[in-house]
Amino acid sequence: MKDDKEIEKILLNDEEYENFVNKRTEQNFEKELEDSCSNEVVVEDFKSVPKEKLFSKNSLYSVINKTSKTKSYINGVQAEGFLGSQNIVRANFLDKKINSFVAGDMYIKFYKYKV
Repeated sequence: MKDDKEIEKILLNDEEYENFVNKRTEQNFEKELEDSCSNEVVVEDFKSVPKEKLFSKNSLYSVINKTSKTKSYINGVQAEGFLGSQNIVRANFLDKKINSFVAGDMYIKFYKYKV
């Protein structure tokens, strides 16, 4: 029991051990950071985005409000919601004849897609 206390005391006071643990923790953190920032491919060309991915959460659209002159961004699911019952516009958009549409006071245009 006394030996365990001495070993624990040595480990807690050892500066080399502290440096080793800090360095190891830093390396693990950097590795996790690199893994989390995986190489995402961003597609900005509207014609090269798959049809089924146009209204996904990975698609990004820019929205310009005509009345307040503000610009914001929404995802594809929200953009599809703005279409509502405009089935002709939806069909033209999915056929890639148009890359933007108007819904009320909003002008909505495809911006990019993250793979």
